[in-house]
Amino acid sequence: MPVIGVTIQSNESIDRALRRFKKKYERSGVLREFKKRAFFTKPSVERRMSRLKAARRQHRAQQEQE
Repeated sequence: MPVIGVTIQSNESIDRALRRFKKKYERSGVLREFKKRAFFTKPSVERRMSRLKAARRQHRAQQEQE
């Protein structure tokens, strides 16, 4: 997994650099990946969860159209 980092420009505040770092960290999906690998889920459970997630997504899209 690549290391996430930001270079601070000469006239940039630490707060702004920290905000950029947090955005980059969020977009990279490091935390999501960590949570996913924190415990083992059986393949059958993963398939079931993905089907439920897709059904919820479809239901939500259908609700928005109405």
